[in-house]
Amino acid sequence: MTSSDSDVALMLRVREGDTDALRELIERHQRTVINTIHRAIGDASEAEDLTQRVFVQVYRSAKRYKPTAKFTTWLFTITRNTILNEHRRRSRHPSESLDALQEPRDSESAGWQLPDTTMRDPAQEAVERELRERIKEAVRELPEPQRTAVILCRYEGLSYEEIAEVLGCSVSATKSLLHRARLALKDKLRGYC
Repeated sequence: MTSSDSDVALMLRVREGDTDALRELIERHQRTVINTIHRAIGDASEAEDLTQRVFVQVYRSAKRYKPTAKFTTWLFTITRNTILNEHRRRSRHPSESLDALQEPRDSESAGWQLPDTTMRDPAQEAVERELRERIKEAVRELPEPQRTAVILCRYEGLSYEEIAEVLGCSVSATKSLLHRARLALKDKLRGYC
């Protein structure tokens, strides 16, 4: 039995009210959902909260679940809808993050630290970190369908067919979204690569 088959079997048990099956599905897919949401919204703690919402929705939707597609495709559809709802909520109620409101930490109060002799070149690490942050920011700036397509393709490894099903469009439209996203990312990251 493949993991996809066992996911479907677990979801069918959830549909019958088996909370142990739900717990197992959460354990299997929680990290992937958190990562997907984090890449889409850029806030790790909010991603964890939204992941809980995703699995609450999985539970609430269990009675309507039909194993016509892979479980993960259905799960990513719920994840995408949760992300879209969060973007709508944020646009109606913008707020500043708590991290931005905190005072900067005084480096002298951090205590003494021994130098790490295994560290790579700090300048190179800073450049790589800046590039990773710029890539994350550039992906978050993409229009929603392009952003979702990139995250599902690049980070989650979904096929064009699976992405098309999550987005509710054709495979050719998915390929077009990814092509436009790649062009936009190339343009936004000009000078970094």
